[in-house]
Amino acid sequence: MRDRLKFPTLPLLALVALLGAALPGRAQFAASAPAAAASPAAAKAAGGRVQVRPGDYIVAVVNDESVTANELTQQIAKTRDELRQKGGPQPTDGELRKAALDSLIEQRVLVTYARDNGVKVDDSEVDRAISNIAQANKLSLPGLRERLRQQGLDYTTFRSGLRDQILIERIREREVVSHIRVTDTEITDYLSKMRAGKGGGGPQVNIAQILIGVPDGAAPDVEAQRRARAEQALARVNNGEPFEQVAREMSEDANKARGGEMGARPLDRYPDLFASAVQNLKVGQVTPQLVRSGAGFHILKVVSRGEDSGLTVTQTRVRHILLRPSAELSADAVEQRLKEMRQQIVDGAKRFEDLARQYSEDGSAADGGDLGWASPGQFVPEFEEAMDKLPKGGVSPPIRSRFGLHLIQVLDRRDTTIEPKQLREQAVNALREQKFEPAYEEWVADLRAKAFIEYREPPV
Repeated sequence: MRDRLKFPTLPLLALVALLGAALPGRAQFAASAPAAAASPAAAKAAGGRVQVRPGDYIVAVVNDESVTANELTQQIAKTRDELRQKGGPQPTDGELRKAALDSLIEQRVLVTYARDNGVKVDDSEVDRAISNIAQANKLSLPGLRERLRQQGLDYTTFRSGLRDQILIERIREREVVSHIRVTDTEITDYLSKMRAGKGGGGPQVNIAQILIGVPDGAAPDVEAQRRARAEQALARVNNGEPFEQVAREMSEDANKARGGEMGARPLDRYPDLFASAVQNLKVGQVTPQLVRSGAGFHILKVVSRGEDSGLTVTQTRVRHILLRPSAELSADAVEQRLKEMRQQIVDGAKRFEDLARQYSEDGSAADGGDLGWASPGQFVPEFEEAMDKLPKGGVSPPIRSRFGLHLIQVLDRRDTTIEPKQLREQAVNALREQKFEPAYEEWVADLRAKAFIEYREPPV
């Protein structure tokens, strides 16, 4: 999730001449329905004129592409089927037709805009999507080609439709985010809430320490030796040696590789002994004498104070497999496919990273699905909630997000300090995510207002 899971997935657009009843998760159509029209890609190649088959006709023209009656019939059936599954009041035929036509027009508006703005999709991404459709339907790639041929759909047209789906996702990612504005006030408010959630809204203090440990019940001579070593370390610091260098060489705590820094947090989240020892110290100052605790002798330094310091958070290293539903592959079919993958991983028959490289439809596929270290708020909420519940090494059941469906595996966790610049970037990303849907709707409405849309009456 190179795109950090921030941008929703659209339904597969404009795959005219669908795979039909032979594939699961599809709206079913009567055998007597008219043959479907050419794809938007074919329409564009023909100068915007769809090569309609007998019995079909154009119901709308959008920019340089057309929407056919067969496409509209298929979209109506698909929408009706989805609404029946959800239950509740059903729309009238007129309302259903309008909603289906609006959906197809929106798809055409988006795909023409993406093409006009030079958005490209790699063949390898399309290949993975096709492979997932074949696997979910228990078909080899040659078998899928044959199934397409039997249903009267050209393989090139099929690939073109899948490419269009990815194309739209790309343009959404690029364009919508650029239209979202986040103010300094919103960032400040977000960070204040974030700090409060970490255990208090007071000023953040980052303390570094050098620890010389003393074993429990140590004999007086052992304690004296330990004190002498601690005083040696304090003398080196007082003589001008960098605190972090002395910490790396002499400290015996887990943070010595980071120069002894324990991470910024409200002062009341430190041990009372530490809080008392540093409460009157300025940034850069060191405790003038050793601080004795049950663990041993400490030398403390105030690295930073105030709201501009960093924040200690738990980061997660995570990887995932992403599969996207489409007109050829329903969300339920995708979920079943991911359940099968999960069982293979749990049984040891397959490795998570190998399945990710082969099937994941995310930019992280080449890295085995590895998304690297992630801080809280970096992913969309549904993904992060599932990730946070997993133990190290755990594999989630299929998780639905606006991108599609995921398998998630947690590789490791660590506590780390996020610097102020990173904190602000994290806040901006989270606030953009909150604003994404309204911004998307506004952007699409603007594109539709600028697009050429012509409605056609049925032929006499």
